[in-house]
Parts: sequence; structure tokens; C-alpha cells
Amino acid sequence: MNNREGYIFWRLAYSFISDHGYRVIQLFENQKELWLEKLENKKAPIIRMMLHDLDWSNAMQRDIEFTATNGERVRKQIGKSELNVLNIYVSKFPPVDEYEYRLERPFVFPQGNKTTVTSILFVNDELESGFRRLSDKLGWNIYFEFSNEYSEQEVEELKKSALELAIHKVKAEQEILVNGKPLFTYLFIVIQLAVFLWLEINGGSTNTSTLIKYGAKVNALIDQGEWWRFITPIFLHIGFLHLLTNTLALYFLGTTVERIFGKSRFFIIYLFAGFTGFIASFLYSSNLSAGASGAIFGCFGALLYFGAMYPKLFFRTMGLNILVVLGINLVFGFSVSGIDNAGHLGGLAGGFLAAGVTHFPKRKKLLWQMVFLVASIAIVWSSLSYGFSSSAQAKDENSNLIMAEEYVKQGNYNQAYQLLKDTEKNASNLSERTYFLLSFVEIKKNMLPAAKKHLEKAIQLDPELDEAYFNLALINLEQNDLKQAKLNAEKAANLEPKKEQYKNLLIEINQQLQSTKE
Repeated sequence: MNNREGYIFWRLAYSFISDHGYRVIQLFENQKELWLEKLENKKAPIIRMMLHDLDWSNAMQRDIEFTATNGERVRKQIGKSELNVLNIYVSKFPPVDEYEYRLERPFVFPQGNKTTVTSILFVNDELESGFRRLSDKLGWNIYFEFSNEYSEQEVEELKKSALELAIHKVKAEQEILVNGKPLFTYLFIVIQLAVFLWLEINGGSTNTSTLIKYGAKVNALIDQGEWWRFITPIFLHIGFLHLLTNTLALYFLGTTVERIFGKSRFFIIYLFAGFTGFIASFLYSSNLSAGASGAIFGCFGALLYFGAMYPKLFFRTMGLNILVVLGINLVFGFSVSGIDNAGHLGGLAGGFLAAGVTHFPKRKKLLWQMVFLVASIAIVWSSLSYGFSSSAQAKDENSNLIMAEEYVKQGNYNQAYQLLKDTEKNASNLSERTYFLLSFVEIKKNMLPAAKKHLEKAIQLDPELDEAYFNLALINLEQNDLKQAKLNAEKAANLEPKKEQYKNLLIEINQQLQSTKE
């Protein structure tokens, strides 16, 4: 082997690494076999290079089969359904027997037919044809001038340059992917576990009153000025399954994001995403809500920002998996009831924006970051302005009901009455639930005529609301309208025959009617 072959081998390697973005995935100890990877190149995602004198064609065939076996192993590791391996031989002389037919067609790995090896030979006086075949296979022109003689030092310097460049690229990628060990991820996990335990001790994590007391998102209370409910719900979870899924998601996603963006940036991304998630929930969902889901979707958003900035590195390391998991979560959220999709999407957007504001450690883009900062402020400001507007509050019947029911549980009928009356005044097309709860509060406040009016409205909206007929019968009885009381009690009993209190009320009314006849 003279030095010309060594020079061509390492000059090709240097070109693949420097000019075309390939990275070294394997270098054998003899430094005469090199495996390169660039998965985004569909024609040649894997290149295997071999510097060796091929004496016989059957030895070449055995080596091609070995290459296919190793290529199949690589295919499984990177999770590809199919893999094309470009196999390049650099040799001083060709095999002494017939060998051309072994290079004419790609060799297909026999088990599964999923890995294909295309071989090209650079040899002696046929170097020009090797360059032509290589250019045709890659889809771009690859050629360089070369002479017949090179010193060992020249070859060594070229080899050193190629390997140093490969190492430099690996280090540069590591600097992007690893910026310290996770800290806040574990801290947030500990906090949400501790808060969950506290909720369980003090009333239960699925108890509405407990959740409201310790900071769950309730639109009616946010409307009243309890702005901290955009943050506190991040650390509350409703039930053990909710806690478990979010804790696992935070562990896997949070550690990845914190390694890429660093501790302080992750802290900002996570909390801002949780904040924007609950802003979106405040705007588009009237249900009580809590949980770290918005902040976790913010981790997805931060990784999407990473993918937008470094698409090649993103798709080579995690991109496909991240997109698949995100897609599954979004589809699941929209197909299952009771999930706060607004919070998820708000968190996703917030994580992307916060990642743009903070950018990456040691890679400042002040103008770019300023644009993201201005956009974030504008979006948050406009969202909150709309959310606190009277038109938005008027639509929030369900949230007001949740809070009014809580006031009723506490025996605070005056506050419940005021909240429900405000809802009646500001909102249109109220449901029977609001009218029924308002009538209940009015009965407690001894406002029977008003309660009767609202019960009748509830019955108009839902003629099968048995509790409304029952309460209406009680008001009729209190007003000594026995005939109407009997009619309403009978309707309640017919709708729910198993309820003893309905039967007992009907018996009592019949007894009073009988006594009046006597």
C-alpha cells in the first residue's frame, strides 16, 4: 500500500466530514476502516470506508457481507425501517480474479431485506470511475486533485485533520446538548409530591373544596383578583394517576430540557409555560383545573424551539421520538373528555416563546431574543386584557357555578347569591343548573317568590329535573297552595320513584288535603 491510497482514503473522509456534514460513528483500531453517519441524507445515510488491498474477489464478498451485517445492527440501533449503506474500498490493486459482478448490484442483507450495501472501488488507474460512481450515488459532485506520491507525514496530517474535525463536531454538539446536570427538574418533582401529600392529608386531592383552598385555577376567583392562581395550580394534582403521569413526563422531558438549556433557563421556561398554560385555560375553559401538564407541554415547546434552531442535530438525536410523543398526547387530549387542552396548547406555546427569550447558554442572539420577549409580553398582555374583560367574564357560567357551590358548602349564602345574580345579569342563555342553584340559595334566604320563579325557569329548560319539582312543591306547601304542591310532588315522585323523601312529601300533602276536606 503506497501513500497515495492512504491520502485518497483520508481526503475522502475529510470531505465527507467537513463539506457534507457526516459524523464518525465507528473507527476501527487499525484506523483503516471508518463508519460515517448522516441520517438526513436519504441516498447514503451511512458510509463505510475501507483502506485495504483486496487480493481475491471472494474476500471482497465476505467483507461486503460483513458490512451488511454491521449495517443491519446500525439500522436497528437508529430505528430505521430500511437502511442504505455506501461501502467504499480504497485499494492499490483490484482482486486478481473476476470481481466486477460483485459491485454491479447492491448486496441485500438476507434476513429481512432491510439493509442494502452498495460498494464502490477506488483502485489504481480506475480512480476517475470511482469518483464518477461516488458522485452519482451521493447526488453531488465529489472530486479532488491528487498526485501519485505522498509522504507518510502528509497522510498522517490529513488523517489527524479529519479526526480532529470529527472530534470538534462531537464536542460542539455536546456543548449544545449538555449544559449541566438537572436540578430544578428534581426540585419541581419533590415539590409536587409534597404538595400532593399535603392535599391528601387535608381533605383529599380530588376534593373540590381542598383544591380551591390551596390554589387550583378557578376563573371566578381569578376574576376577583386572585392572580396567583395562574401559578399555584402548576404544583397541584387531582388524584394519584394525574400525579404519576405528570411526574414521569416531567422526569423524562424536564431533565432533557434542563440539560440543553441549563438550570436558570429551564426554571424560566417551565414556570412561564405553566403560567401561559393556565392563562389559556382561563380564556377557553371554565372548569376547575390544576396540574403541571401545561408546564410539561412547555418542555415540548422548548424542544421544538431547539429543533427549529438545530434541525439536523434535533432529528438525529431525538426529533422523531419527540414529535411522535407530542402528537400522541395532543390526539389523546382532543379525543378524551375532561382534559384541559387549552392549557396544554398554551403551555406548548409558552415553552416555545420562553426558549426563544432565553435562547441557549453561551449563544446569545440579543435581537432575536428581544423579538421573542416583545412577542411574549404582547401575547400575555392581550390575553389577560381579554380574559378580565366583562364580555369574557359573562360567558363563564360554569366557573361561577363551581364557586357558588363552594360558597353553599360553606354556608355562605350571601356570597353565593351575589355571584349567581351577577351571572344572571351578565350572561345569556343560562343553564338550568344556575337557575336551580340560585333558587336553592333564595330558599335558604327565605326569598320564596324569587325562588319559585327561578325553579320554574329551571323546569322550562329541563322538564325532567326532579329536584326542581320537589323544591317547588315545598314552596307551594309553604304558601299553602296544596293542589299545586301535590302536582309538583307527584311529578318529582314519578321522575324518581325510588326517592323516599318524594313519597313522604306526597303523603304529607295528601294528608293535609284530606284534613281540609274534613
